[in-house]
Amino acid sequence: MEDLYTYERELLNKGITLIAGIDEVGRGPLVGPVVACSVILPVNYKLAGLTDSKKLSEKKREEFYDILVKDAVSYGIGIIDNDKIDEVNIYEATKLAMLDAIKNMKIKPEYLLIDAMRLNTDIPSNSIIKGDSKSLSIAAASVIAKVVRDRMMLELDKKYPYYDFKNNKGYPTKKHIEAIKEHGITSLHRKTYGPVKEYLERN
Repeated sequence: MEDLYTYERELLNKGITLIAGIDEVGRGPLVGPVVACSVILPVNYKLAGLTDSKKLSEKKREEFYDILVKDAVSYGIGIIDNDKIDEVNIYEATKLAMLDAIKNMKIKPEYLLIDAMRLNTDIPSNSIIKGDSKSLSIAAASVIAKVVRDRMMLELDKKYPYYDFKNNKGYPTKKHIEAIKEHGITSLHRKTYGPVKEYLERN
């Protein structure tokens, strides 16, 4: 736990307490939105086992999500849909999602710890490569964003069962790509993404 609190501790030592961790999920899927979370944890917060959401089981993420949204000083979610992703590209859409997440917080952060991205904001920030496995605040944001997006994909699976969204969460698995060939695409597919673009060009 100590290792994951290095960045936060440095800021706390300078008297900065409202530190927001920011991360996103959903850059790679062929369908659905990109979702970002910005979260401020209590000072010296500890949650045993919390790390990058990709390293946690679905059950563990759900468990941590419930604890984190209850314990957080403040958190915000940013959601940018597939149409906007196609319009501006996924890199720009990710930044928009992160900025929306910050804007949707009830408390404005004093400092941002961001996973890999640089944001145009008036709040001082640090962009950390692989931040979700180096900062507790970013790890918390990654878990919240992941659970929010996964729940959206589970709802989408009920509407479009052929694509197996409940298991692939919109990522380009073999089953998903075969379903596109057989059933076409939904209004929520990203038209600028390889397999979807290829389908549209063929049809």
